[in-house]
Amino acid sequence: MGKPFFVEALEKNDPELLKQMNSLHEFVSRDGALPAKIKVLMSMLADAILGHAEGVKAIAERARGQGVTEEEIAETVRMAFYCAGIPGLVTGTFAFQKKR
Repeated sequence: MGKPFFVEALEKNDPELLKQMNSLHEFVSRDGALPAKIKVLMSMLADAILGHAEGVKAIAERARGQGVTEEEIAETVRMAFYCAGIPGLVTGTFAFQKKR
């Protein structure tokens, strides 16, 4: 999976903003009171609720790389359905699409 379009746009047009965004991402994503794997699932949930299907798919892959189980991903999709109804469920199911 290549870089998200917005990352490529920032690389070309505002590398300082990209640097700041990456710094913030590293800060909020690391282990703290909440484990990093829970935080990545929270990000996936947010993308599902907001209707960002490709983000859900990409974050699910990142989550798997951090040791998140398929069961944890499925429960997060359930939460998307609970919080956002059918639209959240439909978008959330993009988490089940794995890289080939």
